[in-house]
Amino acid sequence: MCDVVLSLGANVGDRLAVIRHAASAVVDKIGAITAKSNVYETPPWGRVDQPRFLNACLIVRTELSPIELLDKIKDIELDLGRVKRARWGPREIDIDIIFYGDAVFDLPELKIPHALMTIRSFVLVPLADVAPEWRHPEDGRTVTELLRDVNADGIEKITQL
Repeated sequence: MCDVVLSLGANVGDRLAVIRHAASAVVDKIGAITAKSNVYETPPWGRVDQPRFLNACLIVRTELSPIELLDKIKDIELDLGRVKRARWGPREIDIDIIFYGDAVFDLPELKIPHALMTIRSFVLVPLADVAPEWRHPEDGRTVTELLRDVNADGIEKITQL
């Protein structure tokens, strides 16, 4: 068993309903959720000419390997109507693996910890709700320390997940 951190985001359609459906699907296909962040409305990142996102984080206990986990996440995204669009563009649902325990993976199709998590306030703000002291396995900083180094302007807490 391994505790993993997943980041959920959506900016197309009924964003909150999709985030909640994604969390339910995670339980069905991946494992038990041991912690849920609040849901935050966040400015778009990478491509700013799109609607604001809703973002949340989950801690999930799973028996899946990292590649099996990635496969299940892709299945959930497809089941929830994700359409392939431009990189960092609008999406019905996006689920990223942020941490897989304290392991580091560097495969062509999967990098853990998530390669951009340290500069993404839309990941770090909800992650701080559920794992403020979780340490980045490569640089040793806690989530709280990482959050201090990003701009979190424009992020608003919406509701509980």
